[in-house]
Order: sequence, then structure tokens, then C-alpha cells
Amino acid sequence: MKLQLIPLLMTKRVLMCGGKGGVGKTTLSCALAIKAATLGRNTLLVSTDPAHSLADAFGLTIGAKETSVQPNLTVLELDPDTEVEAYLQRVLGQMRQYVGPDKVGELERQLRLTRHSPGAQEAALLERVAQLLDEGLQRFDLIVFDTAPTGHTLRLLSLPEVMAVWTEGLLKHNKRSEHLSSVLSHLTPGRSVDNPLADPSQHAVEGLDSKQQQLLSTLHARQSLFQRTRRILSDAEQAAFLFVLTPEKLPLLETERAVDSLQHSHIPVAGLLINRVMPAAAADNSFWQARLQQQATYLADIQQRLGKLPQQQIALQAQDIQGLSGLQQLAEQLL
Repeated sequence: MKLQLIPLLMTKRVLMCGGKGGVGKTTLSCALAIKAATLGRNTLLVSTDPAHSLADAFGLTIGAKETSVQPNLTVLELDPDTEVEAYLQRVLGQMRQYVGPDKVGELERQLRLTRHSPGAQEAALLERVAQLLDEGLQRFDLIVFDTAPTGHTLRLLSLPEVMAVWTEGLLKHNKRSEHLSSVLSHLTPGRSVDNPLADPSQHAVEGLDSKQQQLLSTLHARQSLFQRTRRILSDAEQAAFLFVLTPEKLPLLETERAVDSLQHSHIPVAGLLINRVMPAAAADNSFWQARLQQQATYLADIQQRLGKLPQQQIALQAQDIQGLSGLQQLAEQLL
């Protein structure tokens, strides 16, 4: 069955392009976003890749600020370190209200250590992705994500439940935990994601002091954000996942596992983009002459720059796709 890309680009609000590293998902994400923009959809292309592959693909300087690269196409490259710093500063600002002046120094020290801890970048990026979906869909017709591994997306979808469990643990030692827990009962796991979270004002909060009410408001706002994100990504009318892979064993196995995981979580998978398929006339002399000429240049550069490192050459294909014009040509070929 042939994958119909034009209907996806014209009807969806969110496209998540995933796949094993190195299979070309950044290049294809760019091509899809370019085609959507050409078709008239106001499109935002977002990369969460710390290697800054989006900037390399377009041949432009792209950073954490939205950059217009052609009519109807805005691109954004999230920097994990920048997102972690902003995330921890928000946490510090909130936590200052709940600790005494004598504990602020220790709090700052712990957060500095947290900056380099496992999962810090992922937590910051996941929250940023949720914010982009929440705010970006009000301004753009389509958001295309050049995504991190599938596991990150699954964790993003599980955050409402994770937050509820964390909240219960936080409240366990609160002197008014019983009362506050009842106020937060609407944040517990098991509630249908098809319904918005209840407004905390509907619950009795008279017994809470101002700090506790502010804590409740913060927790509610964050979980509401993640609930809205999950509803969007789980809605086949709005969102679709595309997997990019090459016809090789390891990309195939990883894609198979990823598709199974998403389908098990009831996340819509729209189809596969099988990249770098060798042409039937692979022995065409002009094809190999063009490729070998370019390859010789790059191999010389590699020897000059990295010749001290162990190397192994692995066979491949005709010209790199570089810059906006190259991506535009790919978009036309792709669709």
C-alpha cells in the first residue's frame, strides 16, 4: 500500500518523524515541511537533535529562536543545554518559595548537580515540546518534529500519570496532606484523557495557605499541559507518526519495536519512509562516476582531519542533499 503524503501534509496538525540515528530523518523532515509550506500551510519545523542537524541540512544558522527560511516555513532548533538551564531556573524560582533562606544555597548547589544528571536534558526537552505543541498550534497550521528516539515520546505521553504519583509522594509528608490530597484527587491516574482536568476552584481550598494554593496551581497547570499534549498526539485526526528507515537489518528491527510500542500505547502510526533505496540501474556509469568523484574528495578530507583515528569504509550512493534548494528538490521528488 502506497503512503499518501499529500493528504497527511494537508490535514494533520502534527507530524512526528522518527527513526534510528543516521537514516536521514532530519533531511526527510525538512523536505516534508518544505512541501507543506509550498502547499500553503503555515508550518513550523522543530528539531530536538543536539547535533544541530537542522542547521546543517539547510546550510543556515538556526537556533532556539524561530527563523523563517521561506514563505510559510519557520524552523526552530532546540538546544538541550539551553533548555536545561531555562528549566532549572524555573524550578529554582518556584522552589525558593518553599524553602527557608538558609536552604537556598544548598538548593542551588543541588540544582547545579542536577544539570548534568541522567534525564535532565530529556525532562527539559519534553516540557519544551509540550509547550511548543500547546502554544504553536495556535499560530501554525502544521508542526513537524524531527524527533528524539521513540522512547522519549512514550515518556512524554506518560507524564500525567508520573506527575500524579510524584504529587502523592510530595504530599505524603505535608501536615495537611489529607486535605490537600483530596483537592488534588482529580490529578490521579486513571482519569480519561478525553476530558479536560477539572478546575481546582471546583474543590475546597479554604484550608490551604497561599503557598499551598500556589503549589496546587503549579501542579495543575503542568499536568494539564501534559494531558493536552497526550490528547493531541493520541488523536489520529490531528497527529501522525512517520518512521524513516533504510533497508537494513538494524533500522528495520528498531523501527519494528518502535511501531509496536506506539501502537500498544494507541498512538497513530501513519506509515514508513524507506530511505536510500538503491535504484534498479545501480550500475549506471554516470551515477557511480558522480558519486565516486564526490566520495574521493570527502575521503581526502577525512584523512586530513581524522586520519589518526581507526577507519572502515562501508559502501553507499549519488550526491548529498544540502541547503534549501537541495531540500526543495528532494521535497518535489518525495511527493
